Amino acid sequence: MAELSLGVIGLGTMGANLARNAARKGAEVAVYNRTTEKMTTFIEEYKDEGNFIPCETLEDLVNALESPRAILIMVKAGEAVDAVIGDLLPNLNKGDILIDGGNSHYKDTKKRVQDLQKKGIHFIGMGVSGGEEGALHGPSMMPGGSQEGYRIIEPLLTKMAANDGEGGKCMSYCGPDGAGHFVKMVHNGIEYGIMQCIAESYDMLKKVGEYSNEELAKLFAEWNENDPDLQSFLIEITGKIFQKKDDKTGNDLIDMILDKAAQKGTGKWTTEAALTEGIAIPSITAAVDARILSGAKEMRTGRAAHWPDVTEEMSVDKQELATMTRDALSLSIITCYTQGLELIQKSADEFGWELNLSVQAIQIWKGGCIIRSKLLSALEKAKEDEGKGTQDLLNRFAGDHQKNWREFVCLGVKNGIPLPAISASLAYYDAYRTERLPQNLIQAQRDFFGAHTYERIDRKGTFHTEWE
Repeated sequence: MAELSLGVIGLGTMGANLARNAARKGAEVAVYNRTTEKMTTFIEEYKDEGNFIPCETLEDLVNALESPRAILIMVKAGEAVDAVIGDLLPNLNKGDILIDGGNSHYKDTKKRVQDLQKKGIHFIGMGVSGGEEGALHGPSMMPGGSQEGYRIIEPLLTKMAANDGEGGKCMSYCGPDGAGHFVKMVHNGIEYGIMQCIAESYDMLKKVGEYSNEELAKLFAEWNENDPDLQSFLIEITGKIFQKKDDKTGNDLIDMILDKAAQKGTGKWTTEAALTEGIAIPSITAAVDARILSGAKEMRTGRAAHWPDVTEEMSVDKQELATMTRDALSLSIITCYTQGLELIQKSADEFGWELNLSVQAIQIWKGGCIIRSKLLSALEKAKEDEGKGTQDLLNRFAGDHQKNWREFVCLGVKNGIPLPAISASLAYYDAYRTERLPQNLIQAQRDFFGAHTYERIDRKGTFHTEWE
């Protein structure tokens, strides 16, 4: 393999920009797309950015690279990935490296790693975050799978990755099997949670505070510029969204967008993984449910006029609401990160992945990715220093900050505004600080109808009672 060379299969937005990124960093990049026209257009448009080799067939692409070859697959997750692998295999040599840079399920990646290892092929499942701009200018990358293959391709990936703002790179090896795609899956789950919390904050400011889009743009821009707990990519783009005009009507574009949020599955996969591992991630699960509910537009519209409504329309001073919203949003975002990081670490411990994978994930996410945020530094300190670092994080939940969080949820309930993720975040916080929960009653009920037994607080063992 040449020191810097890469094959790229699939020239959609992400694949094309990653190919351009690699070429800009000095790599020789062989490119292939299922439709030759798309590959030809790519070459014509970007030929001056670096050393590209146009390939009309997969065989051409393989022949254009020296062994051990590194080939990045950027096609739709699922059967398409397996189809590309199957078509490539007859032309590959032992020691070649295949990298799946799509959003594949981590269990599929684990199977591919194992199957290809038997054939002498290194397989890497690599999560990539940052959208089209990140892919071009420096994404966050989460590789896992063959460590031997990773060591070969590491120099190029390091050059391509985003800077973390602290002299490092937002890329490191996450572990064997499907570790990289697992970390990316949870990244997306956290993304679901944070986006839903932002949407709920917008809903309250708009409906209760009667904020105009211009005022919303100013508020979110101010938070992103001056608030270290909210300064983040998602807060930044939210402020910009409120400023965008619709070319067709001249109205604010946000008001012309249908309130149905789509999803590609990674949020659902995160919830499924958490249920399997027995990890509570209620904020993320609520965000997935909220997208499902948003899809029932016709049903919601029909019920809006007929279902009983006894809510109170309670107003509040705009500045007071902004302060309440800021605290509710920032504390809820912390719980979204916390839930995702706990899922990563517990799963890493069970599957035998990297020892401190949750800390590693924070470092990878500091730049380039969708959930990059200044808050990640505080979370990193809490992970590394369970004394002062943890206390500094907990101090954010004290005093008026927590009071405002609670008042925000109460205000939403009284006004009939659904706050699934923010209220779930508060319930999560309260559950973890409650010494005795009411699940003793649930266990008694289980023993009553199913003889499932229970444990006692005053002696060890399991017990069953004849309740009647």
